[in-house]
Amino acid sequence: MFHEQRTSVPGSPGELRAEYDADLETVLERRDPATVAERTDVDREDVEALQAGESPDISLEEAAAIQSLADGTADPETIVTMACEHLLLGMSTAVLDVDAVESELEMDLDAKEIQQKIERRAPMSFAEYVHLQYVIVDGMP
Repeated sequence: MFHEQRTSVPGSPGELRAEYDADLETVLERRDPATVAERTDVDREDVEALQAGESPDISLEEAAAIQSLADGTADPETIVTMACEHLLLGMSTAVLDVDAVESELEMDLDAKEIQQKIERRAPMSFAEYVHLQYVIVDGMP
């Protein structure tokens, strides 16, 4: 699950996203897309795309809402909180500041935007989360 503490990542952010998409797809197995959309406020088209093995453009909050449907999983707000706290913890472990993360990030985000997203003062897409997590975990000793 994407909100758990990681100590290693696959070879690229794309591979990490594929891993998480597969996890979300598993959560969605045998679930009606309309019901999921209603319960999570995630667009039905995005639910269907995940069920089809695609990577739709969803937010971190939407990914958390889907993940929360799994048995024994926390509520969406807790999942988002845990995910962001693990990013901060990973930055401490890897001794990275937002400038270091920015220099390694394959996305067009500056240090201030990164800080705001990790601190949950600005919205974060799931793709941004995956890329940030990849850089942070890859930088760990």
